[in-house]
Amino acid sequence: MPAWILLSVAAAAFQTLRFLLQKQLSMGPLSTGGATFARFGYSMPFILVLATWYIWHQGAGLPDFTPLFWLYALSGGAAQIVATWCMVALFAARNFAVGIAFKKTEVVQTALVGLVLLGDRTGAAGLAAMLVGLIGVLILSGGVGAARWKVANRAAGLGLLAGALFAVSAVTYRGATLQIASDDALMRAVVTLAAVVAAQAVSMALWLRWREPGQIGRVFAARRVAVWIGLAGLGGSLCLFTAFTLQNAAYVFAVGQVELIFSMIASRLVFGERMTPREGVGIALVTASVIAVGLLR
Repeated sequence: MPAWILLSVAAAAFQTLRFLLQKQLSMGPLSTGGATFARFGYSMPFILVLATWYIWHQGAGLPDFTPLFWLYALSGGAAQIVATWCMVALFAARNFAVGIAFKKTEVVQTALVGLVLLGDRTGAAGLAAMLVGLIGVLILSGGVGAARWKVANRAAGLGLLAGALFAVSAVTYRGATLQIASDDALMRAVVTLAAVVAAQAVSMALWLRWREPGQIGRVFAARRVAVWIGLAGLGGSLCLFTAFTLQNAAYVFAVGQVELIFSMIASRLVFGERMTPREGVGIALVTASVIAVGLLR
């Protein structure tokens, strides 16, 4: 089995754990911004140590990279911050598994963003799969079968925006890794991830200091749970970044749709949440859509 497929599945497991912990914290001591910062703040020390050790262990020094590296890395980091913020806010509005399903429209959007920014192609046949996904999103938002279509609600808007921003971040992260002059996929992944997470942690800390005084202290006070958010986020990102060096981001996200299965299990076991038949149909259609987009070439 190709390495990028195994990495994509592992990333999905890590991300499910991270979102689950973020939902718990956002329902308790932390604001949406605080729960978002926990993901980056507690990841930064670990990735900086890992990147430093790996560069030293390889003995070749920091690889060269083009100026485009910073454009891709920083724009992707900013998009991921806002996307994560949207996801934490969405969890307060909808069932955990349904929130993940809205996020999973990212695979369709990644195919489009990848084509525009990097020329990554998924094939014209993917358009049919995108329509299936659109129907699934409409069902999840309460539009199909209701007295009127309710696509323009807060949950749908947050989910679709998160998916779009995660798509932008995935494609720009892949673009950043391709700007590094190294044949070592893990080297390209750790260098990119270290640069991105450091920038995200610093910018989020400055934002919270300005807009939410005291929230950083609450994040530190919640460190027994928050540190696991950082570690789970780091594990997922490291797997994803390495997979991005090996394969088109849309295909990576398509395999990562197993996250929907993981999230439904977590939703049932941890939060005691139940999905309605309508939501189950919507999740099934979105899942079928994004997997098809990833497989069609």
